[in-house]
Amino acid sequence: MKIEDLAAMSLPPAQVCPRKPHMLSLYGVEIQDDYAWIKAENWKEVLKDPDVLDPQIRAYLDAENAYAKAAFKGTADLQKRLIAEMRGRIKEDDSSVPENDGAYAYFTRYRDGGQHPIVCRSARGGGEDTVLLDGDKEGEGQAFFDLGGAEHSSDHRYLAWGADIKGSEYFTMRVREIATGKDLSDEVTGTSGDAVWLGDSSGFYYVELDENHRPVRVRLHRLGTPASDDAVIYEESDPGFFVNISATQSDAYVLIEASDHETSEVWLIDRADPAGTPRVVEPRTPGLRYDVEHHGDQLIIVTNADGAEDFKIMTVPVATPGRAFWRDLIPDRKGIMILFTVALARHLVRLEREDAKPRIVIREFATGREETIAFEEEAYSLSIDPGYEFDTTIIRYRYSSLTTPSEVIDYDLATGTRTLRKRQEVPSGHDKANYVTRRIFATAPDGESVPVSLLHHRDTAIDGSAPCLLYGYGSYGMSIPASFRTNILSLVDRGFVFAIAHIRGGTEKGWRWYLDGKREKKPNTFTDFIACGHALADARYSSRGRIVAHGGSAGGMLMGAVANLAPELFAGIVAEVPFVDVLNTMLDAELPLTPPEWPEWGNPGEDEAAFRTILSYSPYDNVKAQHYPAILALGGLTDPRVTYWEPAKWVARLRATMTGGGPVVLRLNMEAGHGGAAGRFDRLEEVALTYAFALRSVTGFEA
Repeated sequence: MKIEDLAAMSLPPAQVCPRKPHMLSLYGVEIQDDYAWIKAENWKEVLKDPDVLDPQIRAYLDAENAYAKAAFKGTADLQKRLIAEMRGRIKEDDSSVPENDGAYAYFTRYRDGGQHPIVCRSARGGGEDTVLLDGDKEGEGQAFFDLGGAEHSSDHRYLAWGADIKGSEYFTMRVREIATGKDLSDEVTGTSGDAVWLGDSSGFYYVELDENHRPVRVRLHRLGTPASDDAVIYEESDPGFFVNISATQSDAYVLIEASDHETSEVWLIDRADPAGTPRVVEPRTPGLRYDVEHHGDQLIIVTNADGAEDFKIMTVPVATPGRAFWRDLIPDRKGIMILFTVALARHLVRLEREDAKPRIVIREFATGREETIAFEEEAYSLSIDPGYEFDTTIIRYRYSSLTTPSEVIDYDLATGTRTLRKRQEVPSGHDKANYVTRRIFATAPDGESVPVSLLHHRDTAIDGSAPCLLYGYGSYGMSIPASFRTNILSLVDRGFVFAIAHIRGGTEKGWRWYLDGKREKKPNTFTDFIACGHALADARYSSRGRIVAHGGSAGGMLMGAVANLAPELFAGIVAEVPFVDVLNTMLDAELPLTPPEWPEWGNPGEDEAAFRTILSYSPYDNVKAQHYPAILALGGLTDPRVTYWEPAKWVARLRATMTGGGPVVLRLNMEAGHGGAAGRFDRLEEVALTYAFALRSVTGFEA
């Protein structure tokens, strides 16, 4: 067990990006952007057809990819070994645990060597499998293929399925007749990829994206009719609100939710009366968030109403759903955050988290009696799979930790019996006794205690000599679970410590943890992450200058910020699809995500304080004439979330400004978007590149 012995290699010279000064003047501040030209004027068209990209821009990006290829040439054998190791931990002919629905059980499986899922069903209780949709077959010949939702109809005759073949998250929906295995003539383009069927299976609801790639419109498609005739059921007029659809666990109602990062509004459609007008539960009120479930003549509301910072559960009659009639069922408890609920016929099941540790609580509707499912490991991941059925006493949950492979367990709510349905197999072998997981706490500059989950091999010396891969995100209230990750073992087995920084901007310690890491308090996210790095060094899990930071999307913005603030702490930084051009993006209301993001970051175009806050930390705008660690930036040409020019501009400015260090490498996937490669084995190539970079960062690049 050692860090890979990598021979020193000479790097080719990186290209120099042409400067074409573009000036921005706002609130008396003049900002020069030399690389704004990398943003294609026809970027909306590029999302749908990458071939229309300006040839000058394409040539520049191709040159960057050529440099990245040359920079990693000396790691080609290492990457092959890494891919072989990671693939060896994947059960190639894997399948999910079947989920019962009526007379059938639905599941997905993979074939040996297969890249994409195969959607199947069998008779309930067992029997011969029927293939409903073969992802490998559908993706044949496509440079990119991502299977979206695959929803069977209420009468089990049809399957509505969506696919994206550009990586731009424009999904085309089709309908397969299960008995014949053939698609009907129905085809709906430009959707979010999900469908909710009508109760009589005569059609389905879907969400349509507008010209700015925003999910704003719910339509109803009737089988056998042209998509141009699809009725608009709901249309959102506020560009800051995105729309999604779902169904209650009872299947009685379709839910239309319009929301941004602070406010939500839910509309009900009675599935027994699809021609009826949607009814709003409670009109949107700034700052009021609520989710809806259904039970009998009541709605179950999870909400932050009345100052319930970590959310509470309320009930309201279906007949009078407005907030004036909401009544507490489970009051708010500070520091205990309610994450998710599912309402079954006789039980209300909730997932909640306290001090970064999740647990499941089961409440009997009739008696109000509660019981808790919790676990003893220091750090672990726990989730609920609600399945399809409402009148059941079985709830399924998934458990894992950094050392424990995933387990799928059915819990009988009537008897308390636990049945292990599946344990994740690691074909090449995994002995959890070889690994150690711990949770430590870092002290932030303002005194806050920041949890850090970590994993290392039991033979790794805890004397400061080990390198560390430190992962962070810290935005949108998303928490990063301490779940089992087979890929990371390729670094851990080479002597790395793997650590997750549960920084502010997430909700690991409740909603307050999120609020303390957004808008004017966003810098807390960065200083928390830096504090975690120092804590790992102080506890001798690693040392300053031997830590490789890793984050993606908004976590990539974190990477750009800490590179500017504490470059000496890191040997390398991996920024995947990094949101680094924050100010310019938040000033461009035409971009897909900008209006909905204003509650998260602030609106610099209308709020001078927000402008100055964002300007103070935006990674692209704060690149300095200083020594930087090695940096790897990854992006996707058709990414609608973090557009390709953000990492490209950032890399150009870094190279032009830094006084030493590096190298700074950009690898742009010209055939994919935000999620990178879609095939499960193709993804391993990107992971191997990242890990090779991490290993090279701590053994040294030679410029």
